[in-house]
Amino acid sequence: MLRLSALYRYPLKSGKGETLQQVGLDKLGLDGDRRWMLVDEASGRFLTQRAVAQMSQLSALWNADGGLTLNAAGHSPIDIALPGSDAELRGVTIWRDTLRVPDAGDAAGAWVSEFIGKPTRLVQVPLDRARTTQAGYGKDDDQVAFADGFPLLLIGQASLEDLSQRVGRPLEMLRFRPNLVIEGSDAFAEDSWKRIRIGDVEFRVVKSCARCILTTIDPQTGERSADREPFATLQNYRAQEDGAMFGQNLVNDGHGTLQVGMPVTILE
Repeated sequence: MLRLSALYRYPLKSGKGETLQQVGLDKLGLDGDRRWMLVDEASGRFLTQRAVAQMSQLSALWNADGGLTLNAAGHSPIDIALPGSDAELRGVTIWRDTLRVPDAGDAAGAWVSEFIGKPTRLVQVPLDRARTTQAGYGKDDDQVAFADGFPLLLIGQASLEDLSQRVGRPLEMLRFRPNLVIEGSDAFAEDSWKRIRIGDVEFRVVKSCARCILTTIDPQTGERSADREPFATLQNYRAQEDGAMFGQNLVNDGHGTLQVGMPVTILE
């Protein structure tokens, strides 16, 4: 039997992940998932671990009211309120998308600037300012917050075990930053799924996830692996025209609640 074996949320894009037992879903995926993002103050361009590896050591906890608590070694924690309707809008760029979203204010900006080491701002995306998902996949009205392209990422536990065996050492699931982990399937069975149901919610499997050098960053230490693993192995045996694939991007059709242990049904 297939079951949901783990749930992860990333309140801040490229910040540390939260391990959850239960979580709600809204139009943009898991409640509170990647609704916040750091941007370069001058250009408005988004910041991630790809260029700023220390972001892997930045803890960002989502609060039930939509706010954020940031914490990092050597820094006092800071609670940041959800920006109000009168918040300043800041022009930001994430990949090919440009949008105007609420800025979290000067106190938050000072904190993240000190952590990053250069002028940085913290921004948040409300539902009415969300982006549409990557063109050519899914439906025209599918939306995403600050995730790279789609609201949710699923990985099969057996797929991670297969990759770990090929690399020759156990790999942490958090290297790959999934939202949903499925147990009980064969390795890479998720590649053939088109629709699944977990609890009362149906999900469309819209696109394989192309991986990058970010997978070489140890989520515990923030250090990059000298041997470029597991990215090097993925490039050897999971390469397709669009890159080295690991995991599947999903869009949820409808709202509901997910809980670890729920059965997973393959609909198509």
